[in-house]
Amino acid sequence: MAKTTNAPSEVSIRGQEQFQARKAQRMRRDIYNDDHEDFRESVREFLKRSVVPNLETYAENRSISREVWLAAGEQGLLGLEIPEEHGGGEARDYRFNAVVGEELAKVNAALVSCWGIHADTVAPYMVTLTSDEQKKRWLPGIASGEILCAIGMTEPGGGSDLAALKTTATRDGDGWVINGSKTFITNGYSADLVLLAARTSPEKGARGITLFAIEMSKEGCSRGRKLDKVGQDESDTAELFFEEVRVTDAEVVGEVDKGFIHMMQNLPQERLGAAVANVSHAKQILIETLQYAKERRAFGQNIGAFQHNKFLLAELFTQIEVAEAYVDKCVLAHSRGELTAIEAAKAKWWSSQTQSEVLDHCVQLHGGYGFMNEYRAARAWRDARVTKIWAGSNEIMKELIGRDLGL
Repeated sequence: MAKTTNAPSEVSIRGQEQFQARKAQRMRRDIYNDDHEDFRESVREFLKRSVVPNLETYAENRSISREVWLAAGEQGLLGLEIPEEHGGGEARDYRFNAVVGEELAKVNAALVSCWGIHADTVAPYMVTLTSDEQKKRWLPGIASGEILCAIGMTEPGGGSDLAALKTTATRDGDGWVINGSKTFITNGYSADLVLLAARTSPEKGARGITLFAIEMSKEGCSRGRKLDKVGQDESDTAELFFEEVRVTDAEVVGEVDKGFIHMMQNLPQERLGAAVANVSHAKQILIETLQYAKERRAFGQNIGAFQHNKFLLAELFTQIEVAEAYVDKCVLAHSRGELTAIEAAKAKWWSSQTQSEVLDHCVQLHGGYGFMNEYRAARAWRDARVTKIWAGSNEIMKELIGRDLGL
């Protein structure tokens, strides 16, 4: 029996190729054209060359090396949201972002979170809300990988309640003084630039929040330890502290006191990106589990031939492909500028729930091996658990959907 590792093995790749060959004879996805598929091949080649050989090192160090970020920038993979005049690719088609997310997720779930925060979450804010001077200051480095980004929303006592921020930015002459802390910050330990949400008008509640772009080299900025997470070992996640950090209006992103509105406008893309990755991640591990079920023998036959397992796999593939169809519809809508916050919330909660259920069964189908970290099913199961929490917990997603129903 071939042992599975952190990266897709030859066995798992063969299983995926066989699965795709069979699927090509049935219903196929139709949201991507030849340009997207050519781009997909270039992403796969980049990951195979520059990322896959070093995944174990990233896990040990609990961070992705800066060399990878620079290589991705050189390949043009970090600037899909950024105008060409500032060093980006300006794809103007979210389907290219989705292709990157899918391919990253097939290799490793932690890659998606780190990459997505930088290129799919922070970059849109910096493109749409900044002045010409700010664009020139930051966008070229974001596109090249020389400026690594994080977003500072979550606080130790706030969780998903963005309106309850305690980090403050107080006017002091013609500048601001920032005090507070953030936690669970992806890329937090290595980020050069943090898009920070701070309260500027406490009396206004949610309407008194402003976004700031904070260079972590500034005096008063510090980082806590790399947080010891249950999964996603490859990503660096940290606490951030801001003590009497002085900035000017040149660090304000968007309008003063409009930060909450800006976040609500940008969160749908973050949640859709999570949904794309959730489905692709679960589907990849399910394909590998199918291959395992065909090769692992017990009681004189492969374990996939037992009726329970056969029926279970039939259910899981149906479940993941139905989820994929809805997420594909959302990707198309977002590419046309039509995706609503509620649709993004539905995609986020359903995909993460489906992902967790599918991967839990994948672990079970692997038996004892499924509980070993050297097997991808085990790591994927651990990595997936957080997706029901971040980008707004699933409970918050249901609350948003329920309100939309008039409840």
